Amino acid sequence: MGMIQTEKGTKKFTEKEKLSILKEAEKEGVKKTLGKYNLYPATYYYWKKKYSSLGSDGNLPSKGTYDASAVRKLEKENAALKQLLAEKELESKLKDEMLKKKYPHLRKLL
Repeated sequence: MGMIQTEKGTKKFTEKEKLSILKEAEKEGVKKTLGKYNLYPATYYYWKKKYSSLGSDGNLPSKGTYDASAVRKLEKENAALKQLLAEKELESKLKDEMLKKKYPHLRKLL
């Protein structure tokens, strides 16, 4: 591996090296692999979370590139979910108001 040891003693791995360590940990076991590379479990699980979206082939997305149509689709979905949430909150407030009017002795509970 082309791991670089800095002056502070920290290790620097390339993204491909990180992926190969993650794959090795799946095959050989996490504890054994972490011992081999002298890594902390927190580092391993951070890498695992970060690279889990890459799928089984492990292809890294190039920096700064993204699928514009996917972003637009997600933005539309996000807006629709925000609208739905706002409607549900308004509906809940209206129900509370109606209950307060109908059952004034329950005001403290609502």
